[in-house]
Amino acid sequence: MPKVDIGDAEIFYDESGSGDPVMFVPGLGGGGAVWAQQVPAFSDRYRTIVHDHRGCGQSTYSQIHYSVDQMAGDAIRLMDTLGIERAHWVGHSTGGAMGQIVAQDYPDRLASLVLSATWPGQDSYFNRAFAARKSVLLASGVAEYARHSILTLLPPWYIAENPDRIDEFEGYLACVDQPVEIMESRIDAICAFDRRNRIGDIRVPVLVIVAEDDMVTPRYLSDELAQNVPGAEYVVVPTGGHFVIHVETEAYNSVVRDFIDRQTL
Repeated sequence: MPKVDIGDAEIFYDESGSGDPVMFVPGLGGGGAVWAQQVPAFSDRYRTIVHDHRGCGQSTYSQIHYSVDQMAGDAIRLMDTLGIERAHWVGHSTGGAMGQIVAQDYPDRLASLVLSATWPGQDSYFNRAFAARKSVLLASGVAEYARHSILTLLPPWYIAENPDRIDEFEGYLACVDQPVEIMESRIDAICAFDRRNRIGDIRVPVLVIVAEDDMVTPRYLSDELAQNVPGAEYVVVPTGGHFVIHVETEAYNSVVRDFIDRQTL
């Protein structure tokens, strides 16, 4: 994976394949590696780009006040640096919040938008859930934060049946090198995100996709997006939790691939 300079930070990215570009944008963890099961399914036809958010993975650990607007701005500058004028955007969770901002503030940069397990704005459930996660992080450290988080990221049945994968996921969450204060600032950033007043401004083709049993960004938040984004397509996967991209990989990839294949750049 190379790094590119976007002005005040270096962004770690990877790309595979050729054709129309597809930006796969990760969630709160911020690591592009989360898309490892999607890139091979798309790079046969598309130029797939994944990146580590600033403050995550191998990108610059800037000591700044993080916001979802800032994250979206970084992604736009990455596109600029890579010479990408327009792209399909697949945004999971925080990546979907970023995608809403791009669709609203930079509409000419998107050919289509997948809003995956994301939300239009915070509410009391969302804020309480992330306040609890932040408290664990600050009081008990990254390893306990990972063990706590996994209980809401994955369906109970999957945790029970896949102990080796759970260890792998916990290791991914716990082995980040970013300072705790950056993790805290990024949690605060997503709790401050609310673009409900501009949902109707999204005019690009949109697919909203969520798992029925998602406990991090519950289905009703995707219902709200699907009902208010003009012309949005909506798919609810029966199970998969917030990590539906890992749990129901084939079903997820099939739905998203079909949607993107029907769009034009």
